[in-house]
Amino acid sequence: MALDFAAGCAGGAAGVLVGHPFDTVKVRLQVQNVDKPLYRGTYHCFQSIIRQESGLGLYKGIGSPMMGLTFINAIVFGVQGNTMRMLGRDTPLNQFLAGASAGAIQCVICCPMELAKTRMQMQGTGEKKSKRKMYKNSLDCLVRIYKKEGIRGINRGMVTTLLRETPGFGVYFLAYDTLTRSLGCEPEDPYMIPKLLFAGGMSGIASWLSTYPVDVIKSRLQADGLGGVNQYNGIMDCVRKSLQKEGWRVFTRGLTSTLLRAFPVNATTFATVTLFLMYMREGEECSIQGSEPQSIQLQSLQTQPTSM
Repeated sequence: MALDFAAGCAGGAAGVLVGHPFDTVKVRLQVQNVDKPLYRGTYHCFQSIIRQESGLGLYKGIGSPMMGLTFINAIVFGVQGNTMRMLGRDTPLNQFLAGASAGAIQCVICCPMELAKTRMQMQGTGEKKSKRKMYKNSLDCLVRIYKKEGIRGINRGMVTTLLRETPGFGVYFLAYDTLTRSLGCEPEDPYMIPKLLFAGGMSGIASWLSTYPVDVIKSRLQADGLGGVNQYNGIMDCVRKSLQKEGWRVFTRGLTSTLLRAFPVNATTFATVTLFLMYMREGEECSIQGSEPQSIQLQSLQTQPTSM
């Protein structure tokens, strides 16, 4: 299990820097005022942030995922691998259930982390130098919210986070398992790394597509009240008002940047985790046997400690 956590840490760190600019664009598009929109689309949002806030504007709020995503990935891959061991059989249903369990458990960290990230990403929109910063950094953001609203405040959006992460991670691991098997990812395959990257990237896309409307509502609820005024009384109120004002297209806001981010981030994460586990287990087997390293089949990793 220690290897599962270590691999998750490596994968999490690798993914954060790759995808954060796309995430900033996603959040801005999801929560912008439709009556006075600042951005016309993904490309225009990128352009505007760089022009108005410099390139660093794309990395606003990165402190929160840098602190949290490493632990989240460690929890996700550790819990998923442990759950697969408990379930015993490596079946598509068990892959989904193990992923869903991991997704639900990591919400304890994910929800406060994303609340701080969203608030920081929205702070100083359109300003190169913010005239008045409400929050100094992600930690300060959570401390201020806690002082004002208590535990309930720092867990704003928890229900929508659970509704997104539980099925989302189930789809995530199920898709990766299915793709790696169908592509025949084996250690001796010269194209193994490209195949792993493709499987990881497509798994991320499948996961986001399965739960994206919930993510829009989550972002809106977590950004609500940033200017001092709350627009929504809860999940259903947010859904109703968003639909009335913007129609069904509201649930696709920021989807392009999300998918552009999903492929490289999840390709990097899954490939890093899989290769890390293969390398470490190959070393373990070599030291135990006291002989030359034996070829470790990728599918044996899927059915034993990590289910990957």
